[in-house]
Amino acid sequence: MRLARLTSIFCVMGLLLGSPTSFGQEDDAVTFEMKLSKEKLGINERLRVEFAMNKDGDNFNPPTFDGFRVVMGPSQSISSSWINGKRSFSKSYSYILKPTAQGNFTIGQATIEIDGETYKTLPRKVQITAAVDNPNAPKTADDVADESLHLVAQVSKGSPYLNEAVTVVYKLYISSNISVTNFRPLDSPKYNNFWSQDIPVTKYNTVNEDYNGKPYRSVILKRVVLYPQKAGKLDIEPLSLELYVDVPTNRRDFFGSRIYQQANKTVSAGKRTLNVRPLPEEGKPLGFGGAVGQFDFKVTTSKTSLNATESLQAKVEVSGKGNLKLFQLPEPELPSALEVYEPEFDENVRTTIAGMQGKVANNYTIVPSFRGRYPIPSISFSYFDPKSKSYQTLSSDEITINVMEGPTDNTGGTSGPVGTQKITVPTGRQFHFIKTQSDLVSISSKHFFGSQKFYWWLFAPLAFIPLVLFVRKKKQESDADVEGNRLKMANRLARKYLSAAKKQLNNPDGFYVALERALHNYLKAKLKIETSEFSKEKIIGLLNKKNVDESTISLFIDLLKSCEMARYSPITQVQMNEDYQKAGDVISQMDKQL
Repeated sequence: MRLARLTSIFCVMGLLLGSPTSFGQEDDAVTFEMKLSKEKLGINERLRVEFAMNKDGDNFNPPTFDGFRVVMGPSQSISSSWINGKRSFSKSYSYILKPTAQGNFTIGQATIEIDGETYKTLPRKVQITAAVDNPNAPKTADDVADESLHLVAQVSKGSPYLNEAVTVVYKLYISSNISVTNFRPLDSPKYNNFWSQDIPVTKYNTVNEDYNGKPYRSVILKRVVLYPQKAGKLDIEPLSLELYVDVPTNRRDFFGSRIYQQANKTVSAGKRTLNVRPLPEEGKPLGFGGAVGQFDFKVTTSKTSLNATESLQAKVEVSGKGNLKLFQLPEPELPSALEVYEPEFDENVRTTIAGMQGKVANNYTIVPSFRGRYPIPSISFSYFDPKSKSYQTLSSDEITINVMEGPTDNTGGTSGPVGTQKITVPTGRQFHFIKTQSDLVSISSKHFFGSQKFYWWLFAPLAFIPLVLFVRKKKQESDADVEGNRLKMANRLARKYLSAAKKQLNNPDGFYVALERALHNYLKAKLKIETSEFSKEKIIGLLNKKNVDESTISLFIDLLKSCEMARYSPITQVQMNEDYQKAGDVISQMDKQL
């Protein structure tokens, strides 16, 4: 027994001492090989390619991957360990590939330098088949981003009426497992056949919502209010965005935090189609001007009693919610004995997510020429209410203007439009406003003569004589400059019509709407035509009849085209300033010729 035990001990010692160099010895054989996740896959699957080595190397050179697109990689992984005194080392470069076509493809050789020697992998063949039902390749960052991002255009009404407000909200749904770091628009919708107004998004707030039955975070990126300008099927072009997304991976850093990979994705809201209904012909009032919404209407005057040659203001005002910028206000019919000046347009409209709301008004300056009583007849305003699907007509009260003092109209003719007679006081008392009794008071009791005030009023006019002579001379020089006076008057007229456009120089949409309205109002005042009659061909014909230069007509038409094009294309601040200057010049030139 003792001999057997000694024999066993010596055998073990022999085994331990038989290879004295094995402790701490490394395997000197270098390996460098290509590993594929599969050799046959569908075109909708992903292929993982790994180049692994057992010693560290330099100058790694991957193959070209013909027939594939690299969607992720290279990802580098290194591991090193000691087990029972033996060192184990591995290093790999991995790629995720997406097939671009069906067929048989060869992944070529990769090379690397290890200890001064160049090593190559063997080529591998891969077969790409038709799409499979259950692709089981690992998901890339792009795959995760595709499943976690959805851009949706939410439309308030699918079948609005003509000129009824439609709200479009572009909302991005983001899954909770990714985060969006930045975005930029790639293709903004043009909104052809719509009047459009952007509602700026000043702060991007996220809200927890469900989308397709799954929880998401949503954020509103863009809001716009549209008013369709024609009936039928109208397309809303899609909004496209480029997004920069951080996608979590299965790897962690030295501190245990998850490592994120950035992906660049393009998302689109898709095209939406509206079925715009025309306004019904049944029940349409005769004086309907295109107003759609819910409105109030009133006509007011600044005073109802005044003397001849004094002035008053008459305001025709529409307020409420609807297409306030897109219809024409009704005009009053006034007696001819009342001198009426061109109205000044006043607009106080704000556009919210629900549409336009506020008020618009025309302010008329009226100056009576004769003593009497003059009626301002009732004015009617009609609009279409989409909620009740019916036309509504509002009428103002009749207002009587009492001109108390002034000359009497002895023409004996009609002093107003057809059907409107001027009501005057009986003749024989036309001079009753002249006082026949004086109410003078003696100033002797107040000791005015010899006082300080007496000498002040005595010599003060002498100090103004040089100023009066200077002003008179300047006025004579100004009156002699006929061409200069015409130019000044034309420039004042241009500033009057373009004042609203000037206030909108920082807002491209509002500027060109105001500029187009100014050009139309000027033609309406000068050529006596209605807004419904505006067409470029008719404008050219009317201006030619007035002997306006061809260059001036061409410039005017170009400005109208610029106003139309501004709705469908981006406009710079420099171009807006140039169009504003051109508008002032063309109105001045045209006014001198007309």
